[in-house]
Amino acid sequence: MAKLWFDTEFIDNGRTIELLSIGVIREDGESYYAEPSETDRERTGPWVRDNVLPHLTGPTRPRRDIAQQLVDFAGPQPEWWAYFAAYDWVALCQLYGPMMSLPGGWPAYCRDVQQLADQLLLDLEAEMPPPPDAHNALRDAEWTRDAWKLCTTKQADVRGED
Repeated sequence: MAKLWFDTEFIDNGRTIELLSIGVIREDGESYYAEPSETDRERTGPWVRDNVLPHLTGPTRPRRDIAQQLVDFAGPQPEWWAYFAAYDWVALCQLYGPMMSLPGGWPAYCRDVQQLADQLLLDLEAEMPPPPDAHNALRDAEWTRDAWKLCTTKQADVRGED
């Protein structure tokens, strides 16, 4: 089971979530980044236009290609991690259609680094520098991986493990 840390950027209008970009870091250090070519960037609100669009770096690909590339990249039985994961997980899963259409071996849930930090009484924003390029999905995925490492180190310390 491979661990993967990911982040997405998306358009959220309160009723729908539309993927703008996805960045994934696999535990072996390999990375994946893509932006769906079908996304209508004109639909973004002012905050996304000002804070996210400048960080989109391409490449753009059809959603079906991104979906297949993620299956190939994640491998069988991936363990997905994100930071404040709810919308990110929905944006990723929607690449495959309804929840029942997730690839075989994939969990129907994502693990949340913020929940892990809360359990450890760890303030990630105080403990970690901000991502170097916030709102770039790949840089944010790297930050999420690093936050997970901090949490698991703290968890081992609490348990008295080496």
